[in-house]
Amino acid sequence: MKLLEGKLSIVTGAARGIGAAIALKLAEHGSHIAFTYVSDSSAEKAAALEAQIKALGVNAKAYKSNAADFAQCEAFVNDVVKEFGTVDVCVNNAGISKDNLLLRMSKEQWDEVIDVNLSSVFNMTKQVIRPMMKAKKGSIINMSSIIGIRGNGGQSSYAASKAGIIGFTKSVAHELGSRNIRCNAIAPGFIETDMTHYLKEGAAADEFLKKIPLGRFGKAEEIADTTLFLASDMSAYITGQVLSACGGLNI
Repeated sequence: MKLLEGKLSIVTGAARGIGAAIALKLAEHGSHIAFTYVSDSSAEKAAALEAQIKALGVNAKAYKSNAADFAQCEAFVNDVVKEFGTVDVCVNNAGISKDNLLLRMSKEQWDEVIDVNLSSVFNMTKQVIRPMMKAKKGSIINMSSIIGIRGNGGQSSYAASKAGIIGFTKSVAHELGSRNIRCNAIAPGFIETDMTHYLKEGAAADEFLKKIPLGRFGKAEEIADTTLFLASDMSAYITGQVLSACGGLNI
């Protein structure tokens, strides 16, 4: 059974990693996909993903758009509504890390992480709630992190941005629940992606694994499965929640 037949899902930062896995998973369940990438270096991957999604029998379109830029988000969502008619699901996945000890962190490093990880969620949510309110339904899924819950040395900017997403998610859930629009967050643990490749190297990898009750790193596809659940009617009575897909790291 396809859980998202005929729906339209937006996924930001989807040219690779978790975002690409999410876009493919939602498409496998019948959703049309509009996704973003931000750099010219990702254009080839974005085009390949678009073709891969279309091969599943749904429509797909890649947009070069920076989720950290409010005006670009406005133009992007307007284009999506013109192209697809509405927005049923929005997955705010775009994110970066610029890890550094607070003592050494520059104002520019802080600002970039907050803009890309947190302000982007405001930018996109602000735009998609209009078509969702018109349709009287919608699911917004924001990608937080286990680091936003428990913090981590050398990641104060990343932790702050991901913790901010949790507070934002809960507030939006309060505001839009009466309009049948749900807003939830996912807090992944250590997931095998390009961004976290260093976690698997050397003695540090063993130390990370000791902290995870399930004894392994997560896979992007497992975060995609969690996203599918929150996007579909299987979670119709769930809003304002944080689902920690972290192998038990938050225990």
